[in-house]
Amino acid sequence: MELIYSLAIGIFFACGVWLLLRPRTFQVILGLALLSYATNLFIFAMGRLTLDRPPLIDPNVVADASLYDDPIPQALVLTAIVIGFATTALFLVMLIASRGFTGTDHVDGVEKGE
Repeated sequence: MELIYSLAIGIFFACGVWLLLRPRTFQVILGLALLSYATNLFIFAMGRLTLDRPPLIDPNVVADASLYDDPIPQALVLTAIVIGFATTALFLVMLIASRGFTGTDHVDGVEKGE
């Protein structure tokens, strides 16, 4: 399971970097989104990949930390998803405005043939 999870993170990261290096603005935005997905999956993996474990510690039972999930990475990823969604929406608005001002969606504002 960890190998498949690591490969998924690596593929998301590689595709995100490849899209970041593209000349079109929309591809750059998609690359940033894929990089944020890879980062979220990585942070989520830091909380250990376990199944059928309770997320919270019962105060009435003697606690063994190896029997519980870590809720901090889950909270960090949830916050990162909200911030990433807002940032992507802002970038899309900037893309539309830039396209209206320059007439192109290239990152540097110049078409290749010009």
